Amino acid sequence: MGIGEFIKSADWKNEKHAPVIDIPESLKPGEAFDATVTVGKEIAHPNTIEHHIKWFDLYVKYDDGQFLVHIGHAELTPVTCQPKVTFSVKLDKPGMLIATSYCNIHGLWEGSCRIEF
Repeated sequence: MGIGEFIKSADWKNEKHAPVIDIPESLKPGEAFDATVTVGKEIAHPNTIEHHIKWFDLYVKYDDGQFLVHIGHAELTPVTCQPKVTFSVKLDKPGMLIATSYCNIHGLWEGSCRIEF
């Protein structure tokens, strides 16, 4: 049994736990851009001590690569910190951005977006 069996994904428009990655429409290789990861973009996720998003991780899987490259990690404090984080990213080649988020009740979720130049 591997961790992949426990990672959930869904259409973020219908599921409040799925992370969404927003990036600019136009990207250039080697130029920094903001990648904003949000949980609850369409359907608000609770942000209480009892039910909250604990953290985000962001990865890239390059088209010509074999492995995920870890870009960053953000820990969130319930109630005072909303489930939204912006990473400053600089990529030289196309691939897939993959975000994971952890809900203290509903576990590990993932979302992705394509990077093209």
